[in-house]
Amino acid sequence: MDDTRPWASARGGVPAFVIYVLFLLSIPSFALFALVGVITAYVTREGSSGLAREHIEAQIRVWWVAFLWGVALFALGIVGWVLTPLLIGFPILWLIWTLGFIVMIWFTVKSAFGLIALLEGKPPSIGLF
Repeated sequence: MDDTRPWASARGGVPAFVIYVLFLLSIPSFALFALVGVITAYVTREGSSGLAREHIEAQIRVWWVAFLWGVALFALGIVGWVLTPLLIGFPILWLIWTLGFIVMIWFTVKSAFGLIALLEGKPPSIGLF
């Protein structure tokens, strides 16, 4: 057993690492890699145990939070576009863009902190970060 990489020896540790990398690459891939990552998380969750299982569960939770924010912002975006002729839609669209950017940054930072915790052999953080 390699003590410098405790995540690699855990059952499901390598998939947890790969999922974090996919999540971190989601911005340049326009969230396609995040979708691949969450599918991988669901597929490998049952075969994982211990620390890796905790990280995979956290990855699934983080993806769902970001996804639901995305759906809510998309729905609000439709309202914003409908209201643009009344000029009230422009501030709504600005708010949506700002919140979407914040969600994207949160998802990336949460994934980076999770990867660091996995590499250090620590459980994922449960709070906001």
